[in-house]
Amino acid sequence: MSEILVLYYSRYGATAQMAHQIARGVEELAGFQARIRTVPEVSAVCEAQEDTIPREGPPYASLGDLQECAGLALGSPTRFGNMAAALKYFIDSTSPLWLQGALIGKPAAAFTSTSSLHGGQETTLISMLLPLLHHGMLYLGLPYSETALLTSRSGGTPYGPSHLAGAESDLPLSEEEIVLCQALGRRLAETAQAQLAADLIRICK
Repeated sequence: MSEILVLYYSRYGATAQMAHQIARGVEELAGFQARIRTVPEVSAVCEAQEDTIPREGPPYASLGDLQECAGLALGSPTRFGNMAAALKYFIDSTSPLWLQGALIGKPAAAFTSTSSLHGGQETTLISMLLPLLHHGMLYLGLPYSETALLTSRSGGTPYGPSHLAGAESDLPLSEEEIVLCQALGRRLAETAQAQLAADLIRICK
C-alpha cells in the first residue's frame, strides 16, 4: 500500500475533522491509505518536553513519516494569517530531508480552518505552501471543476480546502467543505499514483 501523510495541528478539533475527511478521499483510490499524524504543542517560554505518545488522537509525526510518504496533506488553523507555531516548529526540523532532497517531486497540499470567514484562510494556506516549494514538492490546489468551490458559503479556496469554524470553534464541517476535503485527498492519491507509475517506467527503461 502507498501512503499519503495527512499531517496537521489542531487546537479545538476543526482541523482534525478536515484531516479525517481528506484521509477518506485518499482511501477511495485502490492501493492507497492515509497515515494521519499530528504535532505536539510548543512552549512560549522554553522548550518543553512532551510525552512521545499523545494522550489521545494520532501519533506525533516523525521525519520518517515524511520520508516514507508518497504525498503530503499539511493542515493548520490560522494564527494571524499564518500557520500555527506548533506546525512551523516541526517543519523547521526538516532540514535533514531538504539536504537529502527526500521530498523532491512528491505531491503536496494544504488545508486550514478559521473562526471567521475572512480570517486569513488563503494566507495561511500560502504560508504552508512556501516550505513545501523549498522542499521541491509539487503543490496541488483545488480546480474549479470541483463545483463546491462555486457554491460554498463557508470554506473552500482554490489554494486548498478551508473551514469556517465559528467564533466558538464549534461549527461542523459543511457539506461543501467535506466534498472539497475528500476531493483533495483523491487528487493527492491520484497524482502520487501517476508519479509512482512514471518512476517505475523510468527505472524499467
